[in-house]
This record gives sequence, C-alpha cells and structure tokens, in this order.
Amino acid sequence: MTTKLINRRQFIQLIAVASTSWPAINLAKTNSSNQTLGRQADLVYKDLSDPWLSIAEVQEHLFPADDVSPGAKDISALRFLRNMLEAPDSDTEEKEFIIKGVGWLNDLSIKNNKRKFIKLNTDEKEKVLRQIEGSRAGSRWLSLMMTYLLEALLSDPVYGGNKDQKGWQWLEHIPGFPTPTTDQVYFKLGQHANGTTRRRTKS
Repeated sequence: MTTKLINRRQFIQLIAVASTSWPAINLAKTNSSNQTLGRQADLVYKDLSDPWLSIAEVQEHLFPADDVSPGAKDISALRFLRNMLEAPDSDTEEKEFIIKGVGWLNDLSIKNNKRKFIKLNTDEKEKVLRQIEGSRAGSRWLSLMMTYLLEALLSDPVYGGNKDQKGWQWLEHIPGFPTPTTDQVYFKLGQHANGTTRRRTKS
C-alpha cells in the first residue's frame, strides 16, 4: 500500500474548499487598487515594535516562504491581522488575548533562552511555540495566528492581505467578478451596520 503525499499548496486548497468558518469576507474576490494596497502593505512592516514585531516573526515562522510558495510577509499577513483587529465589528477580547499572548511568548523565550522571540534561531522558535501549544490558552493563541494567516492568504486584497493576489496565484484560484472596492468591505455593508461584533468560537 502506498501513501500519496500532498504538498503545502494542495493542503491549503483542501482547507479552502472544505472550510465553512471564514468570516463574512466570504473569500471576497478583487483586484481593485492593488498597487495602492501593495504600498500600504509594505509600510506595515517598517519600523515595527512590539507587539507587532513579535507577531510578524511568529507569522513568518508559521508560514515561511520557500522556492515555490509565498510567506507571511509576502501576503502581508500582518496588515490583514491589524485591519481585522481594528475593524468596527472586531472582538475586543480577542484582540486583547492576541496582544497578551505576545507577552507570554517573550516571557517564555527569555526564560528558556535569555532572549526575546525575535532573537531566537529557527529551532529555538519552534521549541518555544511547541511549549506554548501545550497549554489550552497557548493552543488557542496559535490557532488564532494560523486562522488569520489562512484568511490573509485567501481573502480579497481589499482587506489588506493576499498582497498583489499572491495567495490566489499560488493556489491557482481565479476570483469572480465584479470585485469589491474599499467602500464595499463586509463591515461597511448594511448587515453589519448594527454594530454586531464578529466573534470566533472559543474552544
């Protein structure tokens, strides 16, 4: 009996097809104002300080680039995360939890290695994240990191991720038409005008 292995792109494609848990962005399709969005995405990574500096490092470790696929920075995962956390319907508790997780991350990094997470080598980062994964809160924190990474990869560039449609191109996804403009992002539409907060299921 032989086992057929799948590569990372095929794995993400399977997740995209099977998932029903994406937020109201609905894997929105777009190509509007890509150059402007791309420039804005680049600025997000300039002069970073914590907590965003550590979060960007975690994202890149969880979703690194290789010879054939984009990494977290390539798809502007940090900009997407910040946009979602600052959206009008964002969950304040979730944002606080994500920020608090950076403190746990660096406390553990310093305890184990005498250095903050961004100063660790790849193996040391992996060990710290594996240790964090061992607790319920830590596991949820990493799950949120991965969820936002996948959303940044798959969502419409108008939300700040999927820079220059690199995620779609890598996955060979052909977006539909018409595509939304910045005035048509989900939280500006009528169904979200009542101020409903977008919450994720807590495990």
